[in-house]
Amino acid sequence: MSKFYQPALFLTVCALCSSSAFAAVKEYHLTIAEQTVNITGKPVQRITVNGQFPAPALEFEEGDEAVIHVNNQLKNQDSSIHWHGLLLPGLMDGVPGFNGFQGIKPQGHFVYQFKVRQSGTYWYHAHSKGQEQDGLYGSLVIHPKAKPAVNAHEYTDRDYVVMLSDFHEKSSNQIQKDLKISAEFYQNQRETLGDVWRQVQRDGLKATWSDRKMWNQMRMLKTDLSDVTGYTFLMNGKTPEQNWTGVFKPNEKVRLRFINASAMSFYDVRIPNLKMTVVSADGQPVKPVTVDEFRIGTAETYDVIVEPQAAHYQIEAESIDRSGFAVGSLQSELHSATSNLQLPAARPRALLTMQDMGHATEHSGDDHSKMNHATMSEMDHSKMNHAAMSEMDHSKMNHAAMSDMDHSKMNHAAMSEMDHSKMNHAAMSEMDHSKMNHAAMSEMDHSKMNHVAMSEMDHSKMNHAVMSEMDHSKMNHATMSENTHTQYGMPSTEHKNAVVYGWANASTPAGHKALHYEDLKSLQPQADTREPSSELVVRLGGTMERYIWTINGKKFSDATPLKVKYGERIRIKFINDSMMAHPMHLHGMFMQLENGQTAAEMPNKHTLIVPPGQTVTALLTADELGEWAIHCHLLYHMSAGMMNKLIVAQVSENEPLSTTAIQATQTPSATAQKGAAHAQH
Repeated sequence: MSKFYQPALFLTVCALCSSSAFAAVKEYHLTIAEQTVNITGKPVQRITVNGQFPAPALEFEEGDEAVIHVNNQLKNQDSSIHWHGLLLPGLMDGVPGFNGFQGIKPQGHFVYQFKVRQSGTYWYHAHSKGQEQDGLYGSLVIHPKAKPAVNAHEYTDRDYVVMLSDFHEKSSNQIQKDLKISAEFYQNQRETLGDVWRQVQRDGLKATWSDRKMWNQMRMLKTDLSDVTGYTFLMNGKTPEQNWTGVFKPNEKVRLRFINASAMSFYDVRIPNLKMTVVSADGQPVKPVTVDEFRIGTAETYDVIVEPQAAHYQIEAESIDRSGFAVGSLQSELHSATSNLQLPAARPRALLTMQDMGHATEHSGDDHSKMNHATMSEMDHSKMNHAAMSEMDHSKMNHAAMSDMDHSKMNHAAMSEMDHSKMNHAAMSEMDHSKMNHAAMSEMDHSKMNHVAMSEMDHSKMNHAVMSEMDHSKMNHATMSENTHTQYGMPSTEHKNAVVYGWANASTPAGHKALHYEDLKSLQPQADTREPSSELVVRLGGTMERYIWTINGKKFSDATPLKVKYGERIRIKFINDSMMAHPMHLHGMFMQLENGQTAAEMPNKHTLIVPPGQTVTALLTADELGEWAIHCHLLYHMSAGMMNKLIVAQVSENEPLSTTAIQATQTPSATAQKGAAHAQH
C-alpha cells in the first residue's frame, strides 16, 4: 500500500468508528439505474436515482452523521458519487482511483459514511465517465445546527433550491465521440456574412480585413464560448415551458440556493425588477452584496436573498453563448399564477478579444504570422473553432502592419461550385472583381443562400477575403440578423446589431450591478492568514485537433501527481493559456481567492473560474491528508484530460514537492488580480 494512502485511510477508519452518540444519524438509500426519460418530446435512455431525473435532493444538519447507501443497478457501467464541496475523508470523496476508492461495480453496493462538518449549499454527482451529464446529479443542502440562522441578515421565511443544468438528446458518450471527431462539431453559431458587412460599415474595410486576417492566422473563432450546443436548459429538472415555480407571501424574505449542476454551461442569472443579495458563495457565508445579476460557472453555487413584493417574478438564467435559457417563476400565494410565461429576449453574444487570448491590445498591429504564442503553447489551433475571439474591440487597433497584402496569387477556383443561377447580380454591379480575394470564400456554400438580402449592399469597396472563416452552408442570410435566434425568442430591437466584446461582458444594462469576484468577502475572519511559503503553478492548455485538454502540458493519464506538504500554506496559480474559460475545482479543501481583500476577508471557494488568457490565484492551507482531484469542471474538458491528483502528505525535508519556494517567485501580478476581478463580469 502506498504510504500516501495510509494517513488518509487511518482518518477514514477513525471517522467510521466514531460514535454516533453525539450526533444524529441521517440515512439515505440511493439506487442508480437506467430508465427512459422524456424532457424534450423525444424518449431517451438516461440515468435515474430512485427513479428520478435528476437525482433527489438530500438534506442534512451540520454535525449529522451521514450514512448514504448507494446501489449501482447499471448493467455494464461502474458508478460513483462525489459529494461536491464537502470536507470528508478521502475514501468518502468518491473519485475512482483516489484514496483506494475503486468505484461501485454493476450490481454493487457502497456505503458513504462521514461526519457533516459544515453548512451551506452543495451538490452531488457522478465521477464516472459522463454519467453526470446523463442524469446522476442532485442538490445537497446542509442547514446550520442553530436555528434560526446565527447571522440575522440570513434569516428567511422561505428556502428554495434553484438547480441549473443542461440536457442533451445525445448521450454523453456520443457527445465525447463527436468532439473527438472535430472540436468544431457543435459550432453552429459562427459569424455570418451580415456580421462581416456590419464590421466593414463600423470599422472600415482595412481594419476589418486586418482583423479577419489576424484571426485566420491564429486559426481561431471569435464565437467559441461553448464547446457543446443543442442543450435544453433546465431549472430543477424542468424546461422553461414547464415553469418551475416557488411561491411566497408578501413581506417574506426568500433564500434562493443557486447551483450550477450543468455539464458544460455558464449562466448569467437575473430576476428582472428584483434585487438579489448574495450571502453565500460555494456554500461559504460572505458579507452581503446586493446585485442585479451574477455569472455562475459550472459547479459553483450562490445563495441569494430576495424580498419579492409584486405578484410575479421571472427567474432567468441565460447561457453565455446566448443559445437559450433556464426559466422559472416566483409567484405570490395571494394571486393566481400567470398563464403566459414571458420568454426573455437573448442578449447580444459576446465576441472574444485578443486580451481574452492573453495578448495585449497594443500588439494588435503586429504580424501575427510570426508571433510567438508561448502563452498558448499547449493549443493546436489548426482545427480550432475560431469563434472564441469574437469579443475583440478592433476599432482602435493599428493594423498597419498588415496593410500590404498581395492578392495576385490567390486561387479563384474555390468558387467553382457556386450556383449563381438564382443570384441577384444587379446588386453587385459596381464590384471590382479583379481585386477580389475569392480563395477566402472557399468554404462558403452559396447554393442555399438568399442573396436578395444583399441587394442594397455596396460591394464595390468590399474585400471578401475577410469572409474566409465563415460557414454559410446552413444559413439563411435573408435577414442578416446580428444575433442568433434562440429557441426561446428573438433578440429585442435594442440589441439588434449590437456588438459586445470580451468573454466577461454579459451586456449588463447601464445602472445595474453585476457580481464580480472582487465583491466577495468572507463573513467570518479566516483562521489562517499566514503568507504562503511556496507556489504551485497549474497551467491550463489543450490540443484541439484531437480534443485533448491538459494541466501543465499533460493529460491526466500521462501526468505526474502534484505533491504538497501537509500543513503548508501555498499559493495556487492558475494560468489559462487557452481560449476557453475553465471552472477549476479542488476536492477536499477550500481555497481562499486572492481577489484584493485582506487575508482575513478572502472568500472561501472550491471552484474558481479562470477566464481565457488570464491568471487567477488562491491561497490554500493543505490541512486534509489524502489524494484530491483538481480539475476543470467542464465535463468534456475533464474527461479529455484536464485533471490531476493533488497529494497532501507528511513529507520529509528532502522529499521532492511540486511547489516552488515563494522567495523565488513574484507576488501575484496585475494580470492575476485582473483575472480574478473579471472572472465573473
